[in-house]
Amino acid sequence: MQISSRSSQLTCGKHVLDLSTPVVMGILNTTPDSFSDGGSYYSGNTFSLDLALRRAEQMLAEGAKIIDVGGESTRPGSATVSEQEELDRVIPVVEALVSKLDALVSVDTSTASVITESAKKGAGLINDVRALQREGALVAAAETNLPICLMHMQGQPDTMQQSPEYSDVVAEVVGFLRARIDACLAHNMAPARIVLDPGFGFGKTLAHNLALLQRLPELGDLGYPLLVGMSRKSMVAQLLNRPVNERLPGSLALALLAAQRGAAIIRVHDVAATSDVLKVLSAVTE
Repeated sequence: MQISSRSSQLTCGKHVLDLSTPVVMGILNTTPDSFSDGGSYYSGNTFSLDLALRRAEQMLAEGAKIIDVGGESTRPGSATVSEQEELDRVIPVVEALVSKLDALVSVDTSTASVITESAKKGAGLINDVRALQREGALVAAAETNLPICLMHMQGQPDTMQQSPEYSDVVAEVVGFLRARIDACLAHNMAPARIVLDPGFGFGKTLAHNLALLQRLPELGDLGYPLLVGMSRKSMVAQLLNRPVNERLPGSLALALLAAQRGAAIIRVHDVAATSDVLKVLSAVTE
């Protein structure tokens, strides 16, 4: 099984992530409105840190190598949250995951202050759907000395699915990511810190998503580890006509196809099932 990357290891603060075979990133949204697990860790209107920790502990036991914490929903049509609200949602969770579970924590954020404060609390990876384009994010990320995942998105979450258009979606995504890589390198980020995400479902139709998956090795040719997230997304609904809670089989098929095409990190809600799929794939392809 071939992973497209400059190295089979990714240094994430005190953790070293082995990418010689694909790994699972478990999703832990601290938002009340994310499309699949929004509000899962709330008791009434109050966020429960204990519930979030129990879920993270479960995902780690099921095989997740990374816990991805997000405090701002980026589902289609979502609204932005204030900087302080995002800090309040994310930082206590990062601190608890690191101190209580010794977890490798990724922070799903585009906000400079959240990047900085998360790194101070022990986060090991920054996962930015806006590819460090928000004001101050690039400088903040460069100063953390952590790996950075740069994702492609056409438009913004509140409008991205209204009418996405490309002449060649793969070529345009590759071109965008090359430009963001150059911006990172210009800020003295080491190439070994860069991870790429084509942004499935972020300003893309079903046809765009399928083209990206089919031609995923072309993104791997850029020479950096690939992170993909298709778990429970609308592309599964469009293919299979399934509601969110019935999208596991389709999500597993997409995870398998992505891993076969060179994805190094698979971002999912269903950790145990995805881990099983990847173990079988590894056994067959070793």
